[in-house]
Formats: sequence, C-alpha cells, structure tokens
Amino acid sequence: AMLLHLPCHAQTARHSQIIKSIMTKTRIILASLLTCLTHGAMADEGMWMLTDIKEQNAAFMQALGLEIDINDIYNPDSICLKDAVVHFDGGCTAEVISPDGLLLTNHHCGYDYIQRHSTIDDDYLTDGFWAMSRDEELPCEGLTVTYIDEIMDVTGYVNECLATDPDPDGTNYISASYLDSVAAQFAAGQGIEVTPFTRLELKPFYGGNKYYLFVKTEYHDVRMVGAPPSSIGKFGADTDNYEWPRHSGDFSLFRIYADSTGQPAEYSASNVPLKVKKHLTISLAGIGEGDFTFVMGLPGRNWRYMISDEVEERMQTTNFMRDTIRGIRLKAWAEEMARDPMVKLQYAGKYASIANYWKNAVGMNRGLIRLKVLDTKRAQQQRLLAYGDATGETAYREAYETIKGIVATRHDAMFHREAITEALMLGTEFSAIPSVDLLISALESKDRTSIDFAIGKLRAQADKYFNRDYAPDIDRKVSKLMLQAYASLIPAGQRISIFETIDRDFGGDAGAFVDHCFDTSIFGSRASFDRFMARPRLSVLADDPMVKYARSVRDGYRRTGEEMSEANKAYAKAHRTWVAGMMELKRHEDTPLYPDANLTLRLTYGTVASYKPADGVTNLCYTTLDGVMQKEDADNPEFIVPERLKELYRMKDYGHYAMPDGRMPVCFATGVDTTGGNSGSPVFNSKGQLIGCGFDRNVEGLTGDIAYNPALQRAVCVDIRYVLFIIDKFAGAHHLIDEMSIAE
Repeated sequence: AMLLHLPCHAQTARHSQIIKSIMTKTRIILASLLTCLTHGAMADEGMWMLTDIKEQNAAFMQALGLEIDINDIYNPDSICLKDAVVHFDGGCTAEVISPDGLLLTNHHCGYDYIQRHSTIDDDYLTDGFWAMSRDEELPCEGLTVTYIDEIMDVTGYVNECLATDPDPDGTNYISASYLDSVAAQFAAGQGIEVTPFTRLELKPFYGGNKYYLFVKTEYHDVRMVGAPPSSIGKFGADTDNYEWPRHSGDFSLFRIYADSTGQPAEYSASNVPLKVKKHLTISLAGIGEGDFTFVMGLPGRNWRYMISDEVEERMQTTNFMRDTIRGIRLKAWAEEMARDPMVKLQYAGKYASIANYWKNAVGMNRGLIRLKVLDTKRAQQQRLLAYGDATGETAYREAYETIKGIVATRHDAMFHREAITEALMLGTEFSAIPSVDLLISALESKDRTSIDFAIGKLRAQADKYFNRDYAPDIDRKVSKLMLQAYASLIPAGQRISIFETIDRDFGGDAGAFVDHCFDTSIFGSRASFDRFMARPRLSVLADDPMVKYARSVRDGYRRTGEEMSEANKAYAKAHRTWVAGMMELKRHEDTPLYPDANLTLRLTYGTVASYKPADGVTNLCYTTLDGVMQKEDADNPEFIVPERLKELYRMKDYGHYAMPDGRMPVCFATGVDTTGGNSGSPVFNSKGQLIGCGFDRNVEGLTGDIAYNPALQRAVCVDIRYVLFIIDKFAGAHHLIDEMSIAE
C-alpha cells in the first residue's frame, strides 16, 4: 500500500516502512501514516500468494481496515473463504453464493454458453435467461468448475529432482511436461488420492526460483441458471469496454451438480446440486469512498519483472499486431453481424473475445507511452544493477545484457510469428481445418480397416469444424482481408510458402486464391466435404488448396518458433537470474514479495477510490442507474435499455437494494491489483462479505500488466446490490434470492 503521489521507488520504501512500523508496534508512526492515507485512496501493488499473506500482508490489511482474522480468508487446515472461490471454464473466476452450489460470475465469462443455448426463437443473448426451477437449469457441455483444495510449496522437492536432471543445461525447470511428472511423483509419495476428477498443477514462480503444487477437484456437470439480457449484462459493449465510469450488469449464474454422494461426475439427469462446504455471505451495506476491500481470483498473466527492452518488444510486436489485424477483422465482422441476425448470433462470442484483447492492446500501448512506463522500468532495473555492483554480484548485469541482446536478436522472428498468429491462424478460420494426414496414410496403405478408421475420425473432426458458429461466406470475406494485411506487413521473400503459389498461380492476388480455396477445397463447405467422403481419393487431397494453406501456416508458425528457440532458451535462464536478483533486492529492502500472475489463485487488496485520469477530471468511485438512463441510445445497439428496467427506474421500485439516498447502485471501482482471469472474482468488504463481482479494469490501468500505478489503476466491479436487484425485481427470480445468505 502506498500514497498515491509517491513515485515507484518511494512506494517500495514506504511499504517497507509500514510493515516495520506495524511489526515493531511503533504506533505513533503508524497512526501518523494512516491519518495521511485517509485523505486519499490506499492501493496495494501485488497479486499475493495465499500461502504468504499471513506473514507478509495480514498486519497491513488489518491496519487498512480488515476486521476478520486472516485465517478466515486462508487456512490450509480448515474451511475458509478460499473454499468458496473457483476457477470457471479455465479462464475466469467464480464464487459460490448458496449452499446448493449456485455460482456467480460475469456475463462475459458465461457468454459462450449463453450463446450456445440461444437460437433465433429463444435468443438468450438478447432476451436473457432465468431458470424458474431446478428442472429448467441448462446443461453446459464442456464447462468445468475447479476447486483449489491444497496449495503446497514444493520448491525443495522440485530442486532435488532437478539436481538429478540428466540435462542440467536444459529448461526442465520451467517445462510443463517435466513438472507434471514431478507432480505425479510427489503426489504418489505423499499418498495424495488422485481420481479422474483430480488435477495436479505444479507451476514455476519467480521465473523458476520457487514452485507450488495445486491439488484441485474438477466438476464437469455445470448448468446455466440465469443471465440478464445483453442490454444489461453487456451494456456499453465495446464502447465502454475498459472504461470508467461503467454501467454494465456484467453477471451470470450457474450451478455445480454432482452425483448422489456429492462427488464430481459427468453430466447425468440424475445428478443433484452440490452441497458445498463453503458459500459466501452477501452484504447489502454497500460501499463508500475509502472502504477496505479485497479480491480473490485467478489472474492470468502479467510481466512485472520485464526490463524496458522487453516492454518495447511487447509494444512493437504483440500489441501492434493485435491492434492492426484485429481492427480489420472486427470491422468486417461487425458489418456482417449488422446485416444478418443469424450471423450476429453465430459470431457474438468470437467477436466479444477478439474485441476484448484488441482494445486491451490499443489501451496498453497508449498508456505505456502516456505514463512513461519505460522510464519507470529503466529506473527499476538500474536499482538492481546498482545493487549488484555494490555487492559484487555480476550475475545480474550479465543477465540484463543477455536479455537485451536476445530481445534485439529475436525481434523480426517474433514480429513475423505474431503476424502469422493474428492474420493467418486466428484471422482465417479455415486454417483450422481438420488434419487429413491420417486419411492420407490410410489411403496409401490401402488397408480397409485403417481407411474406415481414418474416415470415421475425420468425420468426427469435421462435425466440430462445420459447427453452427461457422459461416463459410464470412470466413471467405475476412480471409481475403487477412492475407492482404499479412502481405502488407511481411516482405515478399519472408512470407510463408503458400505465397509462392499465390504469386505464381494467382498473380499475387490473395483474394483470388481465397476464392479458389472455398470453390474447390473439400472443406469449402459441408456439402463439398460430404461429396469427397463418399469417395475419398488421394489425388484430391494432394491438390486441395485449403490443406496446402493450413500446412503452410503451421509450418510458418513452427519455423518462426525455431528461429527463436535458442534465444528463448537463453532468455529463460537469464530471466530466472534477473528475477532472483529482484527477489534478493526486495529482501534487502525488507519489501514483501509476490510472483507474476500465472493463472493461479491470488489475493489483492486496497480501498474503494475515486481517481483523476486527467487535469480537471475526477471519476467517482461508483455509478448508479441514473447513468444507464443517461447513456440510453435507442439507435445504438450497445446502449439499448430494456423496457422493464426503465419501468422499474420510473417507479423507483428498487426494494431494499437501493442506496441510502434512494438511488440504485450499478458499479464501483476499487484500487486493487487485477488483470485478465480476475473476471468474475468476488470482491469482499472488511468483514469478508461479498459486495461485488469484478469484471474489468479501467483503460488507465491497462499498463498494470507491466507496471502498477496506484493513482490510476482500478478494478471495475458490478455492485452486488445491482445483481440482486436484477435477479429479484427485473427477472422475478426471487427463489434464487431465497437460497442465498444475505446480511442486511
């Protein structure tokens, strides 16, 4: 936690001073500091490991306002708040809000499943969905919810295994496959029971300087319970994405089911709602400026230990390519979605996913420049270099110089690989056609059994490829734009091999080549595929243009990866040393440590806070339903307001969910350290009660993936009172309210 106006080097020192003052009980210093802090927001940089918070963070959290014991948040030996936080669908967080396994997460986290259950006649994206009984709750094929049962520091065990590694110069210390084998070995030695629904996840932290094992239980029968219409759940859509103030009711409800004994099971009509060991209590007390909050969730990735050269690399490759290529694709999709309701339904999920990281890349690059983050990173790295020089430790400077050299060496290959990824792999959907290699081998062998097996396998893969969310005509149009964009970015002599065909046979006209693909390939349409499968021939596969294209894309991706492989191997070792140096520097300065985010369970804390994004501008820490009505635009699909919501607003029929002044709260912003993966995370008050659900960050905070800025970075959360108001008053699903534990 730090004063908003302090620069980064002063933040670290002040945080250390605070911790020391608490631990030594010098109450005068602490009281003086807290008096100063009450006049501004208090935000704490850090995505903290739950295993460390008792030692590193408890005292300061309590000084900021935490009222419950730290063991109530995380205790490896008893039930705690951690046991009500789950990993949702592999990329989001959710929280358990009833004894019967009812889950709260974001609307955008459940979006794919809302879409899959939608049809033209029953369009749940547009109209919303509410199960008025358990029998109406909809199964979601492929959706998983994962509990984190145990978190163990196994650094010593992993290092013992690495000491016997036959390739000491290799990268097994960060190899997922190697660590998986170590995890299985450790679990067997410790007698950890492993079932078909147990997941062992052993991950490196701090660049491979520490290791934690997560023992998890995965539930496969998860059903959709409720979702507001997109005009509430996605209000503001792309325009408001990563913005504040925000007025989106970004939430949805699901339920975990288990077998009759309460154990995980595949979907069955006989399964029953899971009787959970912990669910959250919901508070209607609301929020206020300066209130203490904390968040638990699974942040995806950040890169706080990058040097400045790496930040520039990120700006010039990944972010540049996402901005450039995705912008073209989104524009084309938007045009087609506006013309055809079926296409809108088909591509809604894809569009939302692509648009999110497009705007993230745009906002991050702008923020990195405006906030002079490169200068911040240079100052940070100079502190470590100076520390190394002062202590006679040369390894840190050697690691720094190695990383700088690697970044310069791999730039062109990384730029090219990002172009292939964005334009050709993601941008052209037909690059993902099923592999025909097995069928080719079978046809060459002329073995009837092998041929029949290969045909059956290819048919199954084709069923997934030609799914209801794929429109060949849209792919044809967008793919032309994608190949043209790729060609404009990559010089002729460096492009993937298929461009030799485009240049030779189509006069360099990528659009003509794409038309040829869709007109002649067996994957050009479902009908073309079915005709081929009725009489599969080697000669047809040998000349198929989509097959050739997909192979060329995969080969180009592999080739650019190989160009960087040695550099990346050297980078991993140098980065490990560099992060070890940063850890040592922090210990020297008596500063708490936290690792980069890697989709593992973390805690972050701070206070509800307004902020000033620009001179003369103050963004308040909350929004109300008044703002929804002010933003309404009947001619803009992103800002449509449902008639039922307008009726409730006119009548001021908010029940006991309103603020003390009678207004209806919608969202709030709090100064905690979050990133992608935190979507759906529970936001707690000082009593450990649920007050909101995190769903976004503000655009000024997007640079937080690289460098945290306490003055500007905010987590954007939907107020739990708005969630309950929509469920109860808007949807009339009071039976769901009845199963929750609510503190007035």
